[in-house]
Amino acid sequence: MSAATVTVAGEALVDVVHGETVREVPGGSPANVALGLARLGCDVDFATRLGDDERGHRVADHLRASGVRLTPGSLGAGRTSSATVRLGADGQPRYVFDIVWDLPEVVGTPTWLHVGSIAAFLEPGADRVVDAARRTAVAGGSVSFDPNIRPALLGPRDEALARVEELSALAAVVKLSDEDAAWLWPGAADPDAVLDRVLGFGAGLAVLTTGAAGSVLATATHRVHVPAASTTVVDTVGAGDTYSAALVWQLARSPRAAADAHPDARARLDDLDDAALRGLGRTCSRAAAITVGRRGADLPTADDLTTAPSA
Repeated sequence: MSAATVTVAGEALVDVVHGETVREVPGGSPANVALGLARLGCDVDFATRLGDDERGHRVADHLRASGVRLTPGSLGAGRTSSATVRLGADGQPRYVFDIVWDLPEVVGTPTWLHVGSIAAFLEPGADRVVDAARRTAVAGGSVSFDPNIRPALLGPRDEALARVEELSALAAVVKLSDEDAAWLWPGAADPDAVLDRVLGFGAGLAVLTTGAAGSVLATATHRVHVPAASTTVVDTVGAGDTYSAALVWQLARSPRAAADAHPDARARLDDLDDAALRGLGRTCSRAAAITVGRRGADLPTADDLTTAPSA
């Protein structure tokens, strides 16, 4: 099977990680997804915004080393954005952001477009992200969306909710975490209610990750719970991005998706039965377990997944 081609649009930045020492490492949720997709074997174009500075070139080199192609205009910001990261005792990261976000033009119409995180909410680039998603969906391509909510960078909740609903209506696939759901819909603790809400916006496949409790994958007709894969947690940076990358990788490389067997991506997802959904989730869980067992957002390759224990 030939490699799938995926376009990712979103932020790339430098994580300034405080621990026993201070380290600067490439980061940003969409950048991690692009990296993960390339390591898994996808053909990846990444539309982002980096400074033409030392930090920006370091991030660009990091992505290119795994096969990610930066689209024209991605190295044009005045400075490279950053996120100061401190890990809690539980391994969970805490962030303070210094973000400047805009998006170069996404040329053409991607076959598969992945969007989300800060880039979907922070102007002036956020509107361009939505425009790219709309063009892709209207042309019959597939859109995946991971809101990856960062409350410190968002305006009023109702504005963020409107954006989530807008992009979910355009997306074939929406993956979000229980933390995202708790911020978007306070008090909505029931995973089924969250998934029903996202499917009601128009997504064909909705996925809710719940940390050590695993994940739930749902279409209009099928719904499964998949346990988290066993691992020793080193830190959780990049776990959700790894899950998203593994999910898109599996869906985008399927023979039917590659052949565009149906003009409506949501209709293709309706064909996923319990066994297919469970297989998707198990692979995503194994991939995320590899990442959290390593220091930093060191996402797995396809070979890593082959040798990893099954969930």
